[in-house]
Amino acid sequence: MNLPDLSNDPAVAELVRRAVEEDVGTGDATTEALVSPEAQACGAIIAREACVLAGSPVARLVFQYVEPALGWESRAAEGDAVAPGTTVAVVRGSAGRILIAERTALNFMQRMSGIATLTREFVRRTQPYGADVLDTRKTTPTLRRLEKYAVLCGGGRNHRIGLFDRILIKDNHRRLWRGGTARTLAEAVRAARAARPGLPIEIEVESVDELQDALQANPDWILLDNMPPETMRLCVRAADGRCRLEGSGGITLQNVEEVARTGVNAISLGCLTHSARAVDLSLELE
Repeated sequence: MNLPDLSNDPAVAELVRRAVEEDVGTGDATTEALVSPEAQACGAIIAREACVLAGSPVARLVFQYVEPALGWESRAAEGDAVAPGTTVAVVRGSAGRILIAERTALNFMQRMSGIATLTREFVRRTQPYGADVLDTRKTTPTLRRLEKYAVLCGGGRNHRIGLFDRILIKDNHRRLWRGGTARTLAEAVRAARAARPGLPIEIEVESVDELQDALQANPDWILLDNMPPETMRLCVRAADGRCRLEGSGGITLQNVEEVARTGVNAISLGCLTHSARAVDLSLELE
């Protein structure tokens, strides 16, 4: 698994700084009142349920931002499926500083592991049919790097990172282009390619006729938007390998296998990042 190095990403370091300062404010009143500055401890981060691990590098950054001298030991790798009761990491050093960092570190890990766990389940169901599982831009503002990283941990793949790295022509773009008077989707693809020749081009279609129209301009991808599986299957036949096809819209764990069986190359799912449940992790001090 080829994962980005979050440990050396300045944007992630800034997220960690802001998250810690949001929580700590002027100081941890409870810890300062009750815990000796000399107290030392070992904290075990434990998975309380089965999950796919993601976010350990971010949690380590949190602890070391609060106290650089804290020691960190990973007991499970990113992307590992772990059983309930598994110790996934251990942190050692000042007990008070561990307590200050605990909640922020766990918040990151629980959110990211939840995304990875949900992604892994979609991947498990689609893998026999060769369809990739893609994320979308439906991410928590400012946390996109982390959430898309978590999708990778779960075995999914990243769609475009933002508005800048791929052209995706959707219905609203079509309505606005030439005041909605353009005759064909192929025209829109050609115009986009002329304007930004270095970018992959994808266009959204809602029927087999629209797909055949768009195919005339050879886009890199065609997005099959909110189609029933039988229509997707017709689109796959019509495309006949000339363009990669992405199924999207209304896809759940209950129907994703049916969609994958249509022969689409990929399935994009906003739920991976906007609806994943945080998994249950805890930190126990010794």
